[in-house]
Amino acid sequence: MKIEIKYVTENDKEFWYSLDGHLPEKEFEKKVRDRQGYVLYVDDDPKGLLRYNLFWDNTPFCTMLFVDWSCQKNGYGRTMMEHWENDMKKQGYGMVLVSTQVDEEAQHFYRKLGYKDCGGFTIDIPGYEQPMEMFMSKALE
Repeated sequence: MKIEIKYVTENDKEFWYSLDGHLPEKEFEKKVRDRQGYVLYVDDDPKGLLRYNLFWDNTPFCTMLFVDWSCQKNGYGRTMMEHWENDMKKQGYGMVLVSTQVDEEAQHFYRKLGYKDCGGFTIDIPGYEQPMEMFMSKALE
């Protein structure tokens, strides 16, 4: 089995939007231009994605990690996170952030990778309500 993680390109657009319906098209173009997204390939087929931005314009913040449902529980999420963390470290960053809603299982996944809770917020504006969004941080050593 061949596993590769590459920066997202325009050629990945159809696949990207099959998993990520939240990203506006202009932002996708920025992810491609600024190399702030990755695609996971398993035997040359795209199976996952990770995107990030810079929180406070100086701290890498993973805004989405998703592996196709058919490939979950095979270590690909961990592989993508480790790839991203290593890339951020090479770029000179000392810490990274992630977030997830408190009612999602992802918090347990991130804790296994060494992330620690560091805060959260609740949105109760009509039409935008959601469970508390929790933030987690990790030092890049």
